[in-house]
Amino acid sequence: MSDRIRLAHGFGGKLTQDLLDEVIIPALSGHNGHAVTLDAAVLPDLRPPVVVSTDSFTITPRFFPGGDIGKLAVVGTINDVAMMGAAPRYLSLGLIIEEGFALEELTRIMRSIGEVCRATGVEVVTGDTKVVEKGTVDGLFINTTGLGTRVFGPVGPSLIRAGDLLLVTGTVGDHGAAILNAREKLGFARELASDCAPLHELVAQAAAVAGPHLHALRDPTRGGLAATLNEFAQDTGLQIVLEETQIPIAPGVAAFIEVLGLDPLPLANEGKALLFVAPEAADAVLETIRRHPHGANAVRIGRVEPGGKRGRVVMETAIGTRRVVEMPIEAGLPRIC
Repeated sequence: MSDRIRLAHGFGGKLTQDLLDEVIIPALSGHNGHAVTLDAAVLPDLRPPVVVSTDSFTITPRFFPGGDIGKLAVVGTINDVAMMGAAPRYLSLGLIIEEGFALEELTRIMRSIGEVCRATGVEVVTGDTKVVEKGTVDGLFINTTGLGTRVFGPVGPSLIRAGDLLLVTGTVGDHGAAILNAREKLGFARELASDCAPLHELVAQAAAVAGPHLHALRDPTRGGLAATLNEFAQDTGLQIVLEETQIPIAPGVAAFIEVLGLDPLPLANEGKALLFVAPEAADAVLETIRRHPHGANAVRIGRVEPGGKRGRVVMETAIGTRRVVEMPIEAGLPRIC
């Protein structure tokens, strides 16, 4: 087979079958019961309520410290399903590949997808591959749809109450800082790495301890804490108060944003969760999260107060003043996922 993807690899003939047999299917091996060459899959063991989420991934660079576009595609969809209280089980996988894309790079990405799926117990059950003319897309775009059965909840903005405490499972801004550093070749320390990681086990453990006291959760990806918390405030009509001195930022990221003059709140995360928890359960939830490898730096960073005419997010600063945290207007860093 050629070392570059050709248009014929997407025509459905012999080259398409070679691509499936030699690159895609071997990377996804290790699961039984479903043929990923099929256009659809029957999932008789999924019981309601079923949670479904879909996402597309266009990140540049495709390989970065802490991950790559393949790992990100699987982890991102796993986390979206998990934030609705589900145990992720199945994925569909769609590839849109540019003519001339290096076969070796595609093989690495597919292996990464397979490794994450096997590590998390999530199975790719159906998929699609398209090859488009050179210049139509930038290398490779990936679409994934995830499905799982809800194992805790319900959770969501409608359950958030004034008095709830806001927890974060670790340091913020890691992914956004790592991608900006890698993309622009800024040369900062190697410790700048994406936090890309699956969170379904962590949040399930937190939910088991919190019970009905876990009201809502979400992973603050694009737009970071600023966008995610503003969405919660708008949905609830409540005021979310952040405590600046409590927001955890890794030393390398802190140095990075200080030099560049960046605000950490809009920076993307790919392995952190925000949780709204009733005060009586917060300590137990934090203790549980901190025992998980992806939650060692979990802390309380804020609280929920009654809102005015509309919800908003405010920051209690280190000098004792308050400022409004606005919804980001423009993408400070496009294509971070």
